[in-house]
Amino acid sequence: MSQPTVEARIILALQAYQADPKLSLRRAAFLYDVHFQTLHFRSQGRQARADCVPNGRKLSDQEEQLIVEYILNLDSRGFPSRHRDIEEIANRLLADRDTSPVGKRWAINFIKRQPELKTRSFRKYDYQRAKCEDPIIIRN
Repeated sequence: MSQPTVEARIILALQAYQADPKLSLRRAAFLYDVHFQTLHFRSQGRQARADCVPNGRKLSDQEEQLIVEYILNLDSRGFPSRHRDIEEIANRLLADRDTSPVGKRWAINFIKRQPELKTRSFRKYDYQRAKCEDPIIIRN
C-alpha cells in the first residue's frame, strides 16, 4: 500500500465518522481498512508523522530560511558558498542556544531540503583548450 492511499482512507474514515453519528470509530476503521488506533489518534487531533517536524531537527524554519537568504545574497554578489560555510553559519546559530553542532552531512541534506538551492561542481579550467593552443588542433 502506498502512503497517499492510506492517508486518503484515513481522511475518508474520519469524514464518515464525523458525518454519521451512528457509526462507531471501530466500524469506520474496519470499513475503510485502516488501523483503529491510528484513526483514534487522528480523531483526537494528532497529526500524521509525515506532517510533523522531525525530532532530530536542530534549526527552526525561520533559522533555515535565514541561512537560505544569506546563501542567495552571497551568490548574487558573486561569492559561491561551500558546504563548510553553510555548516559554520548553522553552528553559529546553534552556539547562541548552547546546543550541539550539526553533523557531517547536515549541509548536504540541507541543500537537498531547500528547493531554492542547487550545488554545482567546479572543474579546473583548461586554459590550453580555452585558448586553443594545442598545436594539433591549430594545424587541423
